[in-house]
Formats: sequence, C-alpha cells, structure tokens
Amino acid sequence: SDLQKQEERGQLLQPLIFVLLVLCSILLYFKVSLMDPGFVKPEEEESEDKGQGVVISQIPGDIKLRRCGYCLVKQPMRAKHCQLCQHCVRRYDHHCPWLENCVGERNHPLFIVYLSVQLVVLLWGGHVAWSGLYFEQSREWLQHNIFLLVSFLLIFIFTIVVLLLLVSHLYLISCNTTTWEFMSHHRISYLRHSELDNPFDQGIILNLRRFFC
Repeated sequence: SDLQKQEERGQLLQPLIFVLLVLCSILLYFKVSLMDPGFVKPEEEESEDKGQGVVISQIPGDIKLRRCGYCLVKQPMRAKHCQLCQHCVRRYDHHCPWLENCVGERNHPLFIVYLSVQLVVLLWGGHVAWSGLYFEQSREWLQHNIFLLVSFLLIFIFTIVVLLLLVSHLYLISCNTTTWEFMSHHRISYLRHSELDNPFDQGIILNLRRFFC
C-alpha cells in the first residue's frame, strides 16, 4: 500500500517526530504550569536557618533574612513574594501569565526545556507553512492560500517572542541571576549593598552546571 511505501522511504518518520515534539511541548507546558515552583513553607524555617550557613563573601554580613509581610514566612535569600500566587517563591524569576504560575527554583530548568522544544516546533511549523506557499499575483491564489499566509505570520511572531525569551533567560542563567534581580537590582538589599554587581556569579560553566544539574 501507499503507507507501506512511504514508511519504507522514511517519509512517515518526520511527521511522527513532529507530532511527538508537539505532544512533548504540551506535556511540558502542563508540567511547568502545575508544579510547585519552589514555594517557601513555614515548616521549613529551621532547616532554612541551617542551610544559610553558606555565605557569599561579597555580600555584607549585616544583611539578614527578613520575614515576609504577606505570608509571614522567613524568606531565604533570592526569594520573593508573588502576590498573584500568594506565596514566597525560592529563587524567584518571574510570574508567567501564559503559564499562570511562577517560574522559580524548581520549575525554571523545565521552563527552559519547554521554551527550547517550543522553538523547535515553531521553526518546523514555519518551514512547513512556507514550503506550501507558491506566490502568484492573483485574487484566486490569495483566497486559496490565505490560511497558510496567516499561519506563517502567526508562527513567525511567536517564534520571535519565544526566541527572545530563550536567549534572554540563557544569558541570565549564564550570569547566575534572575529576571527579578536583573530588573530590580537597585531595590534588592543583598545586591544594592554588595561589593560586586552580581555576587552569585561563579563563571559561565559553573553557573550552567549548578542551574541544570
């Protein structure tokens, strides 16, 4: 049959891989949006006090952990209260409206994987949409190809957005900083009074290793 011939020529492999990538992207979306991003819990305060024994030398010693004025838990360093989630989040990066969840210590690596898979899907889909277009200057051609044109334009816009997000996050990760710290450096006590612009930076390789591993 035609399907068997296509399978023998490997023509069914690419659509199968594309479908698997789309499914993987959907699963990653729900995983990142539904998982705990690193909420600070009251019962973890004692272990948190012990864990703060590792002090970075460039951070002044008079900067102490403060208690959150909203949920009343003792905030570990680099944590921030999210008023939308009503929780303090460890290594808070930002609250993503598309996920309806915070991006923090626990789900940030998966968020990067999700963006990477999403970018591959968009680039592949854009290539498919573009390859189906055969340009002719006629009204009938426009009527028959309007769906492909709109699809390509939407895919192009989303590709630019996802690419910029991924590149910016990879840059911040390589510097061992977060979106919140980058945007609000002047308002964060442990950064404002630090001897260095970024006291957490330990080099690109070690930063990436600590983040992903």
